[in-house]
Amino acid sequence: MGQLSFFSAQIDRPAYDDLAGLLAAHGQAVRSDSGTRVSVVVDELWRARALVEEIAETGAAAEIATSEEGSPIARTAHSHELDELHRRWSSGAVKAMPKGWVPSPRALRLWAIAAGEPDGDRYLLGLDAHAPDTHAVLATALMRVGIAPTLVGTRGHSPSLRIAGKRRLTHLLEYVGEPPAQPGAHAHWPMVPGF
Repeated sequence: MGQLSFFSAQIDRPAYDDLAGLLAAHGQAVRSDSGTRVSVVVDELWRARALVEEIAETGAAAEIATSEEGSPIARTAHSHELDELHRRWSSGAVKAMPKGWVPSPRALRLWAIAAGEPDGDRYLLGLDAHAPDTHAVLATALMRVGIAPTLVGTRGHSPSLRIAGKRRLTHLLEYVGEPPAQPGAHAHWPMVPGF
């Protein structure tokens, strides 16, 4: 893979709102008296380690835990600083994407770390199978940043947004930046055919 000219995620200033990238995937925001905790169960430890590093850059405390099934979890500490994020991404007890949401470069990066996967010469951004009402609106959100995806896998347990074509993949890579400096990350990162 060749070097692109710049990476938006690496020049964009980290913010709590970037954690919306975890909610765009299969992450959850849970509110309690102690504040909101954002968490995401991932399939590999490199993802959890990379997410904890990225979350810490936003100023939120983060840690790795283990699910009951033995999978790694990247999660924030409870914080009232995250309450507004929870409010915007919730409709009652259901996850709902905020109207008009435009993913920041760092939100896209977190989404790719949490749930991104190559699919031949295409790339998949995983969605939350338990929040089907978010799928089409998240596709529209990607279109707002110039990445037109195709919604796939909606009848199974692995719904995703598929990004295909050199131009779209280049644009995605310009947003998300270099792979995290974790062993195993490069194999799961977007690549542009011909680079």
